[in-house]
Amino acid sequence: MKLKDKKLIVIVVILCIFFCYLLSRPYLFVCTDANTLLAFPTQKEDVISIWFVHSVQKTPVLENLAVNKSCDGFTLQSTKYQSFGVGLPFLPDEGEFKQVGKYFILDNINRRFKTVDLRTGLGTELTLIYHEKKYPIYHELPLGCKVELKVLPYYRYYLDRLINL
Repeated sequence: MKLKDKKLIVIVVILCIFFCYLLSRPYLFVCTDANTLLAFPTQKEDVISIWFVHSVQKTPVLENLAVNKSCDGFTLQSTKYQSFGVGLPFLPDEGEFKQVGKYFILDNINRRFKTVDLRTGLGTELTLIYHEKKYPIYHELPLGCKVELKVLPYYRYYLDRLINL
């Protein structure tokens, strides 16, 4: 075998390893049944926040989810909201509840989810915040549209979508 052929084989092997690495990295996917809205490379403990206006109270809510340690789901870390009288439910054993100014904060919740399902609603202004950038999902989708958040290796997400066609 010629030296030129050996170099080509080494280059092809290196490229294959590189692409396998890229395709196996975990990604945060924001999708509907019809398409993929957003896809970001992610890692354990990355935080994605969900901001919306509560449909009954008409007050802002911020929920913070962290990518779990195995990069295959989420852990709800905290919820921050306002309430005018009626209140939003919480269980005292689910975390630490406190009031800061006009906000109520339920912290250290540690509730686990494989996926997070959301839905756009009238006046709810569903917005995702990831690495300090806001993504106003409600501008992109019709009312009542289901939005799913999931963490998977890049190849697995698209393989699953192909299989479920």
